[in-house]
Amino acid sequence: MATDTLKSTPGAQGGAAGGLRRLLLDNGALTALIVLVIAMSALSGDFLTADNLLNVGVQAAVTAILAFGVTFVIVSAGIDLSVGSVAALSATVLAWSATEAGIPVVLAVVLAVATGIVCGLVNGFLVSYGKLPPFIATLAMLSVARGLSLVISQGSPIAFPDSVSHLGDTLGGWLPVPVLVMVVMGLLTAFVLGRTYIGRSMYAIGGNEEAARLSGLRVKKQKLAIYAFSGLFAAAAGIVLASRLASAQPQAAQGYELDAIAAVVIGGASLAGGTGKASGTLIGALILAVLRNGLNLLSVSAFWQQVVIGVVIALAVLFDTVRRKAGATAPAAGASGGGKGKQALTYVIAAVVAVAVVGATSLLHNGSSAADRPKIGLSLSTLNNPFFVQIRDGAEEEAKKLGVDLTVTDAQNDASQQANQLQNFTSGSLSAVVVNPVDSDAAGPSVRGANQAGIPVIAVDRGVNEADTSALVASDNVEGGALGAKALAEKLGGKGTIVILQGQAGTSASRERGAGFAAGLKDYPGIKVVAKQPADFDRTKGLDVMTNLLQAHPDIDGVFAENDEMALGAIKALGSKAGTSVQVVGFDGTPDGLKAVRAGTLYASVAQQPSELGRIAVRNALRAVEGEKVEKMVKVPVKVVTKENVAGFEG
Repeated sequence: MATDTLKSTPGAQGGAAGGLRRLLLDNGALTALIVLVIAMSALSGDFLTADNLLNVGVQAAVTAILAFGVTFVIVSAGIDLSVGSVAALSATVLAWSATEAGIPVVLAVVLAVATGIVCGLVNGFLVSYGKLPPFIATLAMLSVARGLSLVISQGSPIAFPDSVSHLGDTLGGWLPVPVLVMVVMGLLTAFVLGRTYIGRSMYAIGGNEEAARLSGLRVKKQKLAIYAFSGLFAAAAGIVLASRLASAQPQAAQGYELDAIAAVVIGGASLAGGTGKASGTLIGALILAVLRNGLNLLSVSAFWQQVVIGVVIALAVLFDTVRRKAGATAPAAGASGGGKGKQALTYVIAAVVAVAVVGATSLLHNGSSAADRPKIGLSLSTLNNPFFVQIRDGAEEEAKKLGVDLTVTDAQNDASQQANQLQNFTSGSLSAVVVNPVDSDAAGPSVRGANQAGIPVIAVDRGVNEADTSALVASDNVEGGALGAKALAEKLGGKGTIVILQGQAGTSASRERGAGFAAGLKDYPGIKVVAKQPADFDRTKGLDVMTNLLQAHPDIDGVFAENDEMALGAIKALGSKAGTSVQVVGFDGTPDGLKAVRAGTLYASVAQQPSELGRIAVRNALRAVEGEKVEKMVKVPVKVVTKENVAGFEG
């Protein structure tokens, strides 16, 4: 009787209007995707191109594959925060096995997949038999898997086997393999949820776990299988991601677990469990990809992009609440044939409407002439560091001076996110691209795409491997590290004990600066390194790590930090010792770093003149666009800045 009453409600509430309202409520994610596509098509003439739409598919692939695995967990009222780290670990295991250990590639792939499954089984065991909340169990696995990835790789990217790297290529020169993998994994997810015993068990457990147990379901064993599925899909996503980057990055997929969960929720699943479907998850992943792609094309600040995506996630949850209160049909398994037929018809109608409206909006861009001003894209590894902020400021200053439209993006130290941004630049109407790579190897495939499109690329601060760049504008990180060693050793009189604060593991800047410092220190055998620890180029972590190191080594004489931010954190931890009994040397020559040099708490900073790097990069990009000769290597001098010469230094 209750069901009959619910079904009769829409008709009673207003006939066709009620039916339309019901249609929108039941297909809110699809409606949102259509609206987004129409809006982006109207706002940007670069959005609705075949190349860019394929870019959107590629950029959605990894998130979607992860999200398909997370769908199983959320449907069963669980959560999995470990999928990003498990993806990185699986890819690292594959690359290490096939290259360092010499295991045949086929067996290495099997080992990588098995790694993901084992991680999932451990999660399932902790949740089912250890009685840990899913949040805590998977949070622990997030840390363990990421740590193991760093241990196996020693913090450095590992080249991916060529035979597996083809997963990041295209078929026939136009169809991206990651998109095909995404479709296959989506179909597998739909089959498991809708056609198998374990799929029906997921809905039963998510709907009412106690009732499922009383009905005879072996809930504990089912949860083992559910989390194993999540680990399997995470491994697949990690392999696809590493294939795109041509290397296994130990820090890859950081934060992807949140994107995966967001995609599932946006797609209509409830965090309370019992609802969710593969098609909704795919739509959720596409919404996130369209948002990021479109906002890149519209030159929206990377900081505002995070705000927009957060708002979309919040609205999706609110919409789910409204939908359930309004009695909208929950996307669960076991729908009748008629219901599936209506759903298919809804998708067909949506596709027709989208094509018609998008086709009409595209006419707005036909016949419009391109702007006379050259357009240059600048992809920075991060804007959470004053050094790169100065590069941006110098680039923007020079762009304004030269009459250039400059679009700046922030990769947030994520090589895969930077690959997406570079692909967006390539498919847009840009004249040139300036890239500050997160990792020199990982940037290669995307820069090769720009090469094929005939777009000149300028590398700044770090080079790009296995790709053609018109110029590299950089100072030498290795030379800078050696100069830092010399400055610190001479200040200490050639003897003493020191500690080293390393940058983010896996980044080329940290490797090169560390290698240069180690090489420079060989000339001073009286200097002994008693400890070295990563602090991720972060001031707060520099403070915490230095505080901890002082407990074991209270009598050190010096500190070398691979950037000024960590050096400033170390100074805070040292207190009155900084600049008196303990000498600290930083790297980058940031404004705060130079201020500390003037105050005497920081003995020296190896300054790279980041603003000048940005100015020269834009200048050379414009020369490349205009067909002028550009030097392949443009060196910006590195300088050790101390209290004696800081007054005359211009960064």
